[in-house]
Amino acid sequence: MTLEQTKAALLGDWNSIATEVRPSTARNPDGSPKPFYLQRQFRYLDGDRCELAIVNAADANGKVPLARILIRGHMAWRGAHPVAPGAQKVDFVADETYEVTPLAQGFADVLNKVAAQGYAPWTVGTAQSVFGKDFAPFGLVAGRHFMEYDLVLLSHGMLFWGARHVDGRGFDTEQNRPTNLQIPMARP
Repeated sequence: MTLEQTKAALLGDWNSIATEVRPSTARNPDGSPKPFYLQRQFRYLDGDRCELAIVNAADANGKVPLARILIRGHMAWRGAHPVAPGAQKVDFVADETYEVTPLAQGFADVLNKVAAQGYAPWTVGTAQSVFGKDFAPFGLVAGRHFMEYDLVLLSHGMLFWGARHVDGRGFDTEQNRPTNLQIPMARP
């Protein structure tokens, strides 16, 4: 597909097909990355706008939700990616919205300890904007938009992004752009 065909096919909603597991930057006592469980809902809109809602869970089946993250922003298309024919390099930029909602009391308690300054008390079910602010738990820095150097591939009616690095590194630089495909999303 051409880039314009890819964009047209991408329009609309995409969801995780199951709870996904990723390596986190947190470590187990043996030094291995702790698992990070989540489900995604992604929407691609005209004008290269996008919306991503992520629900993080404490368990592999996604039955114990910890937090909901809502990000809105733009996608910058950077050209072909060599991972597979039709793959495109894409930068996701959260330049409109970044909200966090605790879904478990334990997570709200942690946020009240490590992210209290500049925020109302964190309570279960209440979203707060972390957009444009320092938010240490996610490494956000005031005045800087969150951005990831990622990839997009539409194949067999599924949407693939890049797989997280096994050591938990983020996609924070061009050198850290993913080189493998992650579990896909499908149309709801």
